[in-house]
Amino acid sequence: MGKIVGGFWMPHDPVMFVAPQAPEQTQRDAVWGAYEECAQRLAQLEPTSVIIVGCDHYILFGTQCLPRYVIATGDVDGPIDRLPGLARGVVNNQQKLAGHIVEHAAKQDIDWTVARSFTVDHSFSIPHQLVVKPAQDLLGRELPTIPVYLACGVDPYISLKRSADLGRQIRAAVETFDADERVVIIGSGGISHWVGTAEMGRVAEDFDREILALGVNGDLQGLCAYSDGEILRRAGNGAMEIRNFACALAAVPEPRGEVIAYEAVPAWVTGLGFVQLISGE
Repeated sequence: MGKIVGGFWMPHDPVMFVAPQAPEQTQRDAVWGAYEECAQRLAQLEPTSVIIVGCDHYILFGTQCLPRYVIATGDVDGPIDRLPGLARGVVNNQQKLAGHIVEHAAKQDIDWTVARSFTVDHSFSIPHQLVVKPAQDLLGRELPTIPVYLACGVDPYISLKRSADLGRQIRAAVETFDADERVVIIGSGGISHWVGTAEMGRVAEDFDREILALGVNGDLQGLCAYSDGEILRRAGNGAMEIRNFACALAAVPEPRGEVIAYEAVPAWVTGLGFVQLISGE
């Protein structure tokens, strides 16, 4: 029997790699240090596998096919996008658990889109390379990592409620897995940021702190109460990525949260928040 033993929210800001010196030193140190702290805390949970919930940025699927939600059950590599300091390589997937999540979902009338061969983008690779890989080094063993992608980069968006439904289904599937699996789930996303619009570079700190407070309180209902219109108006199209947070929050049993760090970084065009989701079980 498996268990979700905890989770995290963290950003996947590519501008950190493109313009690493842009913010002031204190902000740079705070953000890079937060990833290091997350890696240490991940290792302390002694997981056997990790799930990273990310999103396409119109890089992977383009206009040909826009799945609302997809899970990789086979070979994984990436990232597909080339960022300085972010190396492309093979990712060790937990294929048996990923397949079990799909099979369990089918019995609950949840139809995952399945990728039997998948190339991730930076929404997976940044947390994987900055948090999962250092945690592996601390533990002295590999942490197979399953990519889950939700439609929050471009419309039509998956709803927040459906994102939460998937998180609950992931938890239920893990709990019926026939191995003693300890799983940590990471919701990968920025909070406020505007992508490719006139407001790009703006950060809405008030919105960001609202979201962080919901994570601290484990308030999934509050997180899912935002309309798309409010998110777009107050925090930009990039903030639709809070869907990944909802999925992770719903997957953790009786969650409460602790803010590890928050920085509003206009030079990196994003509000960057780090939260550990602690299981109450």
